[in-house]
Amino acid sequence: MELDDDRHPLWLTDQVKLVSVGIDVGSATTQVVFSEIIMRRLGRELSSRYVVVARELLHASRVHLTPYAESDSGPRIDECAIRGIVAEGFREAGMTRAEVDSGAVILTGEATRRHNARAIADALAAESGNFVCVTAGHHIEATLAAHGSGAVAHSQRSGGAVLNIDMGGGTTKFTVAESGKVVSTAAMHIGGRLIAQGVSGELVRLEPMAQEIADHLGFRWHLGCRPATEELKAMASWMCAAVVEFAQGGRLPPDTVPSLLLTPSLSRGGPYDAVFFSGGVAEYIYGNESGVFGDLGHVLGEEMRRRVRGLPGPLLRPSGGIRATVLGASQYTVQVSGSTVFITDPSPLPLADLRVIRPALSLAGEMSAEFVCSAITEHVAVFDVDLDAPVALAFRWEGAPSFARLNSFAVGLARALEPRLVAGLPLVVIFEGDVAQSIGALLDEQVRGRAAIVSVDEIEVSDFDFVDVGRALPDSGTVPISIKSLVFQL
Repeated sequence: MELDDDRHPLWLTDQVKLVSVGIDVGSATTQVVFSEIIMRRLGRELSSRYVVVARELLHASRVHLTPYAESDSGPRIDECAIRGIVAEGFREAGMTRAEVDSGAVILTGEATRRHNARAIADALAAESGNFVCVTAGHHIEATLAAHGSGAVAHSQRSGGAVLNIDMGGGTTKFTVAESGKVVSTAAMHIGGRLIAQGVSGELVRLEPMAQEIADHLGFRWHLGCRPATEELKAMASWMCAAVVEFAQGGRLPPDTVPSLLLTPSLSRGGPYDAVFFSGGVAEYIYGNESGVFGDLGHVLGEEMRRRVRGLPGPLLRPSGGIRATVLGASQYTVQVSGSTVFITDPSPLPLADLRVIRPALSLAGEMSAEFVCSAITEHVAVFDVDLDAPVALAFRWEGAPSFARLNSFAVGLARALEPRLVAGLPLVVIFEGDVAQSIGALLDEQVRGRAAIVSVDEIEVSDFDFVDVGRALPDSGTVPISIKSLVFQL
């Protein structure tokens, strides 16, 4: 008798389907995306861990211009209008919040700088259920866009170096991926929504960087003025020239605006095996959009199309253009595991929505507290991590678990996390390797009761994951870990 795989109990046990929604509030646009994620248990590896094997787009809302409202402190994101956009997305998808298993709210670009940005993300997350809430810095946004565009996946297939250029409303992000891994990112203050024009062509928004570039070009712009078409084209030409030159060599041209670069330069320049564009301007570059929305988007797209031959590699079409960031960041899944633990008494568990930080730190060789502290501190800075926020640090232990090595690691970790100790916030540490109990005990000696400690092992997580840590199970003493992993291009 043949088994009907999708109905057999063993098949149902090994397969998990989740409905996920992503809400992306950017400086220029806002959108809502619904997906179904299929996960499969790693049975062949004798593991209870589930991994993502497929993703299907269920519904994508139309792309809305991010609504702003005036306040005493200047323009701010209109939270009431944002909630309306999200509610409309649910209605159009024919879904209720109760039918959604997971999701994320992410704020990107200039939207992160509005004084009410975080409050909006938190409110949407609370209103929409069990969501992760992220205010993305330049490195994170660049990485997510490169995953969502398909650039990272292409580099993995080709085994070469690929450049993704994400041109959004307020910023342009550059991501270099090699053999499936992001190796360098950068961002500059160029975007299609740095200005906005009214129905008569008058400037109704003039961001400081747009004013700076206009002054650099000799234009006398101010709110209410009507820039000439030639001036708009000249600004777009100057912006695109800066983008192309930076893409070629990872450096800005000599004659530029000093504050244009928002991050350190790329670690390498071209040539590349391929170049992808994502973001709103990409829709014009690839000919998917022809409408005009009272900003620089269309002229930037037209100008960049004329400069394609100057790119440091062949231009390829992305799998996600204006939706690249939301496809890369808004969907996450749940995995569950647990093993040897160390938990201080009284237990701080359960803990929810802890952002995973996985420092690029090899634990196989020589170990010193200074080395561990420095590596963690640098990673925290690069990834724009707020140590007052809910976080969990993840490591892969390698090498001998001698007392000297374990103790050096615990001392360095405690030093790097001193801000959390001062605030009395719990320290959550996750390991790939059977050292959690030993390091937890040594870390407890360093902390001296200033903060609770949760140390678990045999869990595999990465940067951009979020975890929920449940209460220890009374019979086994293990801890259930819900791992909400960002789902990138498959």
